Amino acid sequence: MSDKIPTRDVTDTSVQHHDAVETVSQSMYESRRHIYVREIKGLFQRLRRASNWALMLGFLLLPWIPWGDRPAVWFDLPGREFHIFAATFYPQEFILLSWLLIICAFGLFFITVFAGRVWCGYTCPQSVWTFLYIWVEHRIEGPRHRRIKLDKGGWDADKLWRKSAKHALWLIIALATGVTFVGYFTPIRELVPQLAVLEAGGWSYFWVGFFVVFTYLNAGWLREQVCLYMCPYARFQAVMFDRDTLIVSYDYHRGEPRGARKRSVDPAAAGIGDCIDCDLCVQVCPTGIDIRDGLQYQCISCAACIDACDSVMDKMGYPRGLVRYTTEHALEGNKTHVLRPRLIGYLVALLAMIGLFVWTIADRTPLDLDVERDRARLFQTLSDGRIANSYSLNVRNLDNKDHTYRLEVEGIDGLQGDTDAISVPAGESRSRVMTLSVDPARLTERSYDIVVRARAEDDPTLVIERDSRFIGVPK
Repeated sequence: MSDKIPTRDVTDTSVQHHDAVETVSQSMYESRRHIYVREIKGLFQRLRRASNWALMLGFLLLPWIPWGDRPAVWFDLPGREFHIFAATFYPQEFILLSWLLIICAFGLFFITVFAGRVWCGYTCPQSVWTFLYIWVEHRIEGPRHRRIKLDKGGWDADKLWRKSAKHALWLIIALATGVTFVGYFTPIRELVPQLAVLEAGGWSYFWVGFFVVFTYLNAGWLREQVCLYMCPYARFQAVMFDRDTLIVSYDYHRGEPRGARKRSVDPAAAGIGDCIDCDLCVQVCPTGIDIRDGLQYQCISCAACIDACDSVMDKMGYPRGLVRYTTEHALEGNKTHVLRPRLIGYLVALLAMIGLFVWTIADRTPLDLDVERDRARLFQTLSDGRIANSYSLNVRNLDNKDHTYRLEVEGIDGLQGDTDAISVPAGESRSRVMTLSVDPARLTERSYDIVVRARAEDDPTLVIERDSRFIGVPK
């Protein structure tokens, strides 16, 4: 099947042949054009590099930080425990994870409405690793013009060692990424020696290899293709933009008509704009777009074009800001509305969810209790005539230290039972059957609401209670 869409050029190119229709073909897929990103310095690139290095170092170092006898951050899947510094979470608390993901989503919506795709340009993992790979490329193969010349030239000793060294470093970074990622699930201080002597589990090798391959491919080869074609954020971000969203834009009215000139030429007298058409903004763009063509979904707001253009404006003696963070309203000479209903709505929702999440975490009781009444029979009559109900208890110690819990029941006068204390190690659970009984003379209803309570003996404030029912026959 052909990958060409048949189209017809209906443009009236001449009076003599205005009835002629020429059949042409247009490719369904655009061939990838390799982007040779030029390195640039400036304020925004310093900010981006600082955030990139902070995120990268945080990712690589966090699994190595000890916290008692375990890593500070450790997602223990076999033990079904998720340790984040002093807090330990369990599968039954996954609602907190869902809540956290919703908070992150609303945070992304708020940032997008306010400042476009700054997340992509400064903190997205794909951008962080891609910029790191490009940085390695600059260090080994040289600046942009040398890399272009190197790729166009034939293979010799210089090209061989530069390409080999670059890909070797890329693979080392990918290996460090894969090992670190697995280190969040397997204590990394044990994992690294086991990997080195081939004593790690098969799944550890699989996942390390998986992340090595995909880090190497995504950051080294695919790069901007991930942002343009694989990332869904690039597609739905336009729904959240408005004319007051802060975006990287070219000031068309100031820059046009563009053209080369000497520094001594006064652009106003020459009837030209401030843009000297140097294409430096295109050369530094990691996605290869021309910001002068207007707002494009490919722009990740990394501001490399701003720093590049500002450096040119400085050399020409022109004011900075031909390319800058601005809004569509500002470019049209209108007032920008920072506080607008949608932005305020996202902010209020975000702050409310963060506040409730923090309160839930602070008020979280590291103890869980399940109480289930025996449904096989409503009640039983003991040898002494008392009416008894049986209950299955499951006590889960969600704390990081052992506790002994005292069981308490209330709800009916004279209610008695085997409420002996139960000891539960840290992070584990214990089950038992509890039988409660009462003198039938005290029963005036067919069922009663009761409360079963577990209280830590060493910490009376560590307590949890559950409601249940007691079934009996009234006198």
